[in-house]
Amino acid sequence: MGGVVCYPTDRLFEEVAYIAYYFHWDAEQILNFPHCDRQQWVTEIARINQRLNNPN
Repeated sequence: MGGVVCYPTDRLFEEVAYIAYYFHWDAEQILNFPHCDRQQWVTEIARINQRLNNPN
């Protein structure tokens, strides 16, 4: 039982592209983040965008 659980490659590239687009960090730097940190950055960017697009 057990085995290696992999994070879907397409989702990984999506996260890296999203963070790189908004913060202009290079892909290698972003890929070195632990998964939970990348997810937190994605969440924070989404919150920033939400506030900017819906200022009320």
